[in-house]
Amino acid sequence: MNVGVAYADKFKQVWLKLEVPNGSTVRQAIEHSGMLRQFPEIDLEKQKVGVFGKVTKLDSPVEEGVRIEIYRPITADPELVERRDT
Repeated sequence: MNVGVAYADKFKQVWLKLEVPNGSTVRQAIEHSGMLRQFPEIDLEKQKVGVFGKVTKLDSPVEEGVRIEIYRPITADPELVERRDT
């Protein structure tokens, strides 16, 4: 089954397409992707993950063609950051 795994740090974005066995979970797909080796700062126990922008659990099964996203923690409180005029 083909899926994608996406992650972005401060400097670059990575989106990998890979094949995983049928019945794989979100966690298994992320581990299979190699993202945890490429970005050792990822902590799946603390960071949220999602599928197509919707937060999901690590033990959720994946379906053909989904994009799994690993979200970075929020580092600034949006209520304290000044608004930028655009």
